[in-house]
Amino acid sequence: MKVLGLSASPRGSESRTRQLVDAVLQGAESMGAETELVDIYSLDIGYCTACTSCYASGDCTLVDDFPDLLEKMLNADGIVIGSPNYIDSITAPLKAVFDRMADAMHCQMLTGKYACAVCTSGGPNYDGVVGYMNQVLKNLGATTVGGIGVGLGRDPLALNPAKKSAADLGKTLVRSIRGEIRYPEQEAYHRQRRDYFWDLVKFNKDQWIHEYDWYVRKGWKKEAE
Repeated sequence: MKVLGLSASPRGSESRTRQLVDAVLQGAESMGAETELVDIYSLDIGYCTACTSCYASGDCTLVDDFPDLLEKMLNADGIVIGSPNYIDSITAPLKAVFDRMADAMHCQMLTGKYACAVCTSGGPNYDGVVGYMNQVLKNLGATTVGGIGVGLGRDPLALNPAKKSAADLGKTLVRSIRGEIRYPEQEAYHRQRRDYFWDLVKFNKDQWIHEYDWYVRKGWKKEAE
């Protein structure tokens, strides 16, 4: 079992967001998972140009670190994403990653994976940022198991109990991967989203050849019809 952590803070090892991501990974490790941390700010991720090449061929025209990052995500059983709150949203490099995942979303490439999100903030609305990251993960096909958000502007010591909660979240992530916890409401959501994207891909099948072939290879075509 492998759990991948993505930290999207510019502060590197000094990042308090990264400490929350690390805590989730430590909780997962305590349950037997193999873990890996990726610093999004250390990667070269270009901006999506909306060329739709990935829909047709599965390949992006940009040459950077995104394909390697996507491969890590596809090879993981669980994913935790962390970002500080930047004006009620995520940091720009993480948004660039999300924007490059339109093909992955159409193809529901994170199906069968479990995920969670963490956020630190100087002020309020950290829960809104956690909710946004989890929604993106759900739209990519992953089942989300929770999230941790904490405001540290007026209480830096609040990080300590948040790290404990994050470690517990890591344990929940592993238990979910093992099948010990079920999320029936999300199972219904994923069926609906897969049907939606299949209809979209089918309508554009003459142009979106890679995505149409993906559904056929996965055996999802008959399921969605």
